[in-house]
Amino acid sequence: MVSSKDQPTGRTRRKDAETVAPEPERAPHPGGRPRDPAIEEAILEATRERLAVDGYTRMTIGDVVADAGVTRPTLYRRWPNKYELVVDALHYGLSRQREAYVPLKVDAMPPLEAFTEAVRRLDPRHHNKRAMALHGNFMGEAEHEPALFELMREHGNKPRCAELLETLRQLQDIGAVRADADLDTVVTLCFGSYFGDYLQTGASTPADHADRVVALLWPTIRTSEDKNKGKSEGKNEDEDA
Repeated sequence: MVSSKDQPTGRTRRKDAETVAPEPERAPHPGGRPRDPAIEEAILEATRERLAVDGYTRMTIGDVVADAGVTRPTLYRRWPNKYELVVDALHYGLSRQREAYVPLKVDAMPPLEAFTEAVRRLDPRHHNKRAMALHGNFMGEAEHEPALFELMREHGNKPRCAELLETLRQLQDIGAVRADADLDTVVTLCFGSYFGDYLQTGASTPADHADRVVALLWPTIRTSEDKNKGKSEGKNEDEDA
């Protein structure tokens, strides 16, 4: 079980390699050598890899610095303890995933296409093949380290789901989605579908996963007007044929 020493508590910490920061200052002295962003990125990447493989409990600063090819003082200049390092590693992973997508312009897309794309962006494995293992490790430690599980939820999962929820609200505003649709439940079902697929198959996300999920849910949340429009368009296509 992880000791609270890995979280800032203000109490005297045991002097071991995991909690004592040899150089507690998080910023270089004035006139000092500027930090190399590549070093911080290497540390964060190594942290995420270790979290997925070892989990928070077994992950050590020693393993992280060895994997990243840096020294302990280099890491401690940036992060005073393991907990704060993990917080930034989660933020880093989420920001990398967000940066990989262009902004979703709902008003410039057909409603069904916008819904499908927002569901596709929920996939935790899109930029991290070990994402499911990472989630599993945090869930496995939830009973003993609830703060870490909350960290994953607040900084990893909730922001990921927020885009889908906002997309559905915009579709409501333009009359494409029913005003009484339970959007929170729709988001839960869509996000949970990726975990369900992984738990059943253990494989990579199928290319058509988002399309199949949306095909099942869209008829239950779209408005009658949208349904009639679809029938009308289908009739016109038959007449043109």
